[in-house]
Order: sequence, then structure tokens, then C-alpha cells
Amino acid sequence: MKIRLSVSLVLAALPLLAAPLGAHHSFAPFAMDAERTVTGTVIQFDWTNPHTWIWLEVPNDKGGVDKWGVEGMSPNYLARRGWSKTTLKVGEKVSIVVHPMKDGSNAGTFIRATTADGKPLAQTGQPTEP
Repeated sequence: MKIRLSVSLVLAALPLLAAPLGAHHSFAPFAMDAERTVTGTVIQFDWTNPHTWIWLEVPNDKGGVDKWGVEGMSPNYLARRGWSKTTLKVGEKVSIVVHPMKDGSNAGTFIRATTADGKPLAQTGQPTEP
């Protein structure tokens, strides 16, 4: 009887323990069924945990610029796929395809990119290290 009670309590607690993990890695704010391409100038590349961020100035239709934030994978994950903290440099032009925010704000999650010189950038695929 004590073993059954203990097992039942552990099983009942598992969803509560897993909830914070799911919340951290949730894609709920992003429109995962949509893609948007933004082209702009890198103003900052945050090589930080738990996720990298690319900050762009993107020209708008009013003659100004909008600041965009693009969330990427972790530095560890990206480093194993050939990225480094200098992959994107301030002042560099880049076109990035994102899953945009559902609320329409100027942000998204990274899908793929192309630098001004035509170099493709991806975050998925096989690691470059053994």
C-alpha cells in the first residue's frame, strides 16, 4: 500500500515539475504557421544563454527604421553548427526569415537567413563537430 501511494504521488507531481520547462521553451507567442522576411542592419548580436538574439534596424514604409529582435538557439547549439559570437557583425546587412510574433510586434523566432554576400545561415541540421 505504501509503495502504491508513493508511486501515485510521484506520478501526480511529474506534470508540476515539467511545467516550468515547457514554459521556458514555449513557442506560444510566435505564429509558427507563418513566415516573414525582414531585411535590415545588425545593430547587436547577443551570444547569451539561454538563447541568442539578433537585433536589427529594418527600414519601414514611413522612411524610418524599426528595431527588430530575433530569437535564436543557444550559443552551445549554434557553436556545434559552425556559428560563433562573430558570425553576425554590427553594421552587416542580413535578410532573416522568422516565425513572427502573433501580436504583431517587431520580433520573431529564427528560421533561416542570408547575409548581404549571399551566405546562407541556418540553425538546424547536423553538428559540425564530432
